[in-house]
Amino acid sequence: MARRSDTTPFPERARSLTPRQVGQPVTQAETPIPVRTWILTVRGEEREVDAEAIAWTPRAVRVAYTDKFGRLDTAWVWASAVRRR
Repeated sequence: MARRSDTTPFPERARSLTPRQVGQPVTQAETPIPVRTWILTVRGEEREVDAEAIAWTPRAVRVAYTDKFGRLDTAWVWASAVRRR
């Protein structure tokens, strides 16, 4: 997946964890890992989506995914919301 395009309208974007919630250390994926994850949009819509894990910490994962309109986006989500495909 490519990097976020910043074209996803704000209410449709996934809520991303704060840096304090994400924690340290951050490990960058050498190759994105196919995953399935739950996202929650700013509007409050919960969706389970196919994504790629692109970074992680002991408690959070940064995922790249395609929103329901076909636009690329990224978000930090809790590690418990992610499973490998």
